[in-house]
Amino acid sequence: MNTVLKKTPYLLFLLVIPVLGLIYQFLNTHPTDAVQISTALDGYIPFLPIFIIPYILWYAYVFLYLVYFCFKDTKVYLKTIILIVVGELICFAIYFFFQTTVPRPQVQGDGILIDLVKLIYLNDRPFNCFPSIHVLTTFAIMLGSLHIKEKHPVTILFIHILGSLIIISTLFVKQHVIPDMIGSMFLVTFLYGILFEFYQVRVEEKKTIFVKNK
Repeated sequence: MNTVLKKTPYLLFLLVIPVLGLIYQFLNTHPTDAVQISTALDGYIPFLPIFIIPYILWYAYVFLYLVYFCFKDTKVYLKTIILIVVGELICFAIYFFFQTTVPRPQVQGDGILIDLVKLIYLNDRPFNCFPSIHVLTTFAIMLGSLHIKEKHPVTILFIHILGSLIIISTLFVKQHVIPDMIGSMFLVTFLYGILFEFYQVRVEEKKTIFVKNK
């Protein structure tokens, strides 16, 4: 119980997530001249409303697994938070100077899946596409989970299966194109190598210190 109480204050770092969300919304509602970077292969990817389910589950996925990381391995939690923050700030800089857009299909028909797609389209304009925040944060969770000690195989398997579905859902609901996905995964992999391989975190009761690996 004492261990849980000591780790609980670290959850305050999650407050940075809604702050990043406000920056995203500003850039999304005040876009510059946007360009399309879709590939010929994107034209062969069908619009599949069923994938709106994993796309929306992303909101819970990132939050819940960061909480899980916090109590399971605080060092991994802190590194993953920093990975997400630095990655998103880089994305925001790209959005500001190189805004891209994705052509959306005309959504017709009825049903809960169609309604959910329309809801996402209504609240998230087709900008801030390259790199994809959905993919960036999801891939960060997937890579971070590899460093969790004494992890249950089923838990990690679920993280990677649901994470993979979330990543490809961005393509099937036409929120992103292939370059958006690849760009995010490349960015996360680069930052991951720096944070998880070159730096280690020493967690103490009253402070957290980053030190470079020797």
